[in-house]
Amino acid sequence: MEVNASDRFTAGPVAARSEMASSGPGTPQRLDLPIEGMTCAACAARIEKGLARRPGVSSAAVNFATRTATVKFDPGITGPGDLAATIDALGYTAVLPAPAGPAGASTEAGPDEGTDPHASHGAEAHARDLRTRMLIGGVLSVPVLVISMSHGAIGWLHQPPLGDWLNWIQAALTAPVLFWCGAPFFRSAWKVLRHGAANMDTLVALGAGAAYFFSLAATIWPGFIAAGRWDHAGHPPGDGVMAVPVYYEAAAVIIVLILLGKYLEARATSRTTDSIRRLIGLQPKTARIIRDGVEIDVPVERVAIGDVVIVRPGEKIPVDGRIESGESAVDESMLTGESVPVEKAAGSDVFAATMNTTGALRLTVTRASTDTVLRQIVRLVREAQGSKAPIARLADRVSGVFVPVVLGIAALTFAAWWWAAPPDHRLSFAVVAAVSVLVIAGPCALGLATPTAIMVATGRGAEHGILFRGGAALETAHRLSAVVLDKTGTITQGRPVVTDVAPAEGVDAGELLRLAASVEQASEHPLARAIVAAAVDRGLALEAPLRFRASVGLGAEGSVTEREVLIGRAGLLESRGLRLSMLARAEEFAAAGRTPVFVAIDGREAGIIAIADRVKDESREAIARLHSMGLRVIMMTGDSRPTARAVAAQVNIDEVFAEVLPKDKADRVRGLQAEGELVAMVGDGINDAPALASADVGMAIGTGTDVAIESSDITLIRGDLRAIPEAIALSHATMRTIRQNLFWAFIYNIIGIPVAAGAFYLLTGWLLSPIFASAAMAFSSVSVVLNSLRLRRA
Repeated sequence: MEVNASDRFTAGPVAARSEMASSGPGTPQRLDLPIEGMTCAACAARIEKGLARRPGVSSAAVNFATRTATVKFDPGITGPGDLAATIDALGYTAVLPAPAGPAGASTEAGPDEGTDPHASHGAEAHARDLRTRMLIGGVLSVPVLVISMSHGAIGWLHQPPLGDWLNWIQAALTAPVLFWCGAPFFRSAWKVLRHGAANMDTLVALGAGAAYFFSLAATIWPGFIAAGRWDHAGHPPGDGVMAVPVYYEAAAVIIVLILLGKYLEARATSRTTDSIRRLIGLQPKTARIIRDGVEIDVPVERVAIGDVVIVRPGEKIPVDGRIESGESAVDESMLTGESVPVEKAAGSDVFAATMNTTGALRLTVTRASTDTVLRQIVRLVREAQGSKAPIARLADRVSGVFVPVVLGIAALTFAAWWWAAPPDHRLSFAVVAAVSVLVIAGPCALGLATPTAIMVATGRGAEHGILFRGGAALETAHRLSAVVLDKTGTITQGRPVVTDVAPAEGVDAGELLRLAASVEQASEHPLARAIVAAAVDRGLALEAPLRFRASVGLGAEGSVTEREVLIGRAGLLESRGLRLSMLARAEEFAAAGRTPVFVAIDGREAGIIAIADRVKDESREAIARLHSMGLRVIMMTGDSRPTARAVAAQVNIDEVFAEVLPKDKADRVRGLQAEGELVAMVGDGINDAPALASADVGMAIGTGTDVAIESSDITLIRGDLRAIPEAIALSHATMRTIRQNLFWAFIYNIIGIPVAAGAFYLLTGWLLSPIFASAAMAFSSVSVVLNSLRLRRA
């Protein structure tokens, strides 16, 4: 918000980008539904399409990385139960939110999921199950692999009678690997098959199952399988005997390697939300409150608004509240990223999870434990992590048709080798190539490429007081070409003070300030508060105004003891027919970076009150960084041109939009866009709402304690201008990572599938073993997640 003479009386907060209303029939509502049973990006695409087709749903997005569906719907047409039923009908399981408790807990699932221990326990249990299946499968697969790959080097192993039973031994050892360790793949494949669909588990089940049942058939009916020399998959005959090729080791190792990949993926993906878990873990579990005159410790969930809480030195503040008594320096770095403790006294607001360092505090609770600033931040970041960046659209489209296309390629590969291979090898060649195609295809890498990077980046930003509203803002920020900065509270400290009182001839300076301050008592504008504070500091006796009226963006007027007072811009006074003799003095103030506020009493010019707002220490450095990034930096203010130019010169800003009324700010932003600029507007997210909404990216600078968190694309909690280039740099790093992930995911499949199909057999003379194909697929998604985790050092 520009707190100067131009917009000083803008009325009321307006949310720039608030999408969800709290009540009312037909009001869109948002629901985040955790989903069980998703195994690849194709599952996410299928659920997304199913939800989008449901009547009453305005938008649906499914995040494969978080296994969550985010749905916006009309509650008059559909509801959570209907949405869950739609997901269930597709072969998956939606976890409905718990009903509201007596305390009025939210029924919205998902955004605050990280605060629920059951969510993390479920992820841990899933990882433990994967690890158990992987280890048991590994133990059983080792002897199968040794038998298969020994090539006769272990003589006693291949001598009768043991040698005659080797295939049966491999079949027996592979069966539990396939049907117990790999049971989740087969169950998932069967579940989606019943609904006429396919997913990644379909590929795994078909690949491993085909290798096993082909080998079992060759073991039971060896004459049915064309026997011959098979050198390409490591199964040579022994002692001139025609060997029957079996691929038990391929079936077993496929399952084990994919379980290993899933386990590593689960572990790595869980690390993408470490930042949020650390934030959640900051809040104390108990609070010391006063009940019936006695101090007692209670869980924070039982603390009510209005309770009195005692916080001793060195303790964390357990809830949001306002200090009744006591003084202290509070370390808010865990919320804002700002390392310098903030001095607090009676009347100051404090926030849960911040550290009380020096003094004892007595505070009154102002927010429930479920609605603290910390919880709002966590909720906002989770919503951003569940959102999609536009760059993910191509991957989504490919994922939607990926599995059917791979099935088709596998069928064509089998047919091609059946037709082209020598008759005594055709079945072996066809089976190996088709199985390799099925197991090498990696739709998971496509599905994880974008969301894992967004999850890590949004969490990393939150640790430094930068909150992204969604993936779109995170993507757009890296393409910005112009940044428009509000002056007061953004470039300057936002705490204006009176520097000069210049009375007109024959007017007493004290009386001029007293009358102006008496009228300004009725205003909440920062300039008005500065005038009132100056009068109080000088010990002037103020009177309540008998009448008060504000003129938006111009000033105010009122009456005090039958004296009419008019305060504001020169233009306001001139519009009332007053002739001003102090314009030259006003220009002197403006040239020094001070805002001149004209005062008229009883229809006569009475003087000027000059107000200044000191430039923040870090503003010059931040703007230099923006310039070094090649960005066009513009300051927009309602101040006069001389005042605006004086402030701009202090921070090396060349372009200034001065004397801009609040209603015209959005027009200035749109004007820049018409010039081809991609514009970021930086304000406080409330009174600058139209400009924030018009900008390609709206950035709110503030404490994060009010509607600013909900009204911008990016909220910079700590109020430090250096967070702007940091946010843009994080966007650049994130988009670079996403492009790397997508490149790897696409190139892996573009190269891997033809290699697995044997496209280079004529040149190289070898076919890709299903074992290596499954290893490549398992680690394709892991590599994408690990690459995204590098953003934790951004």
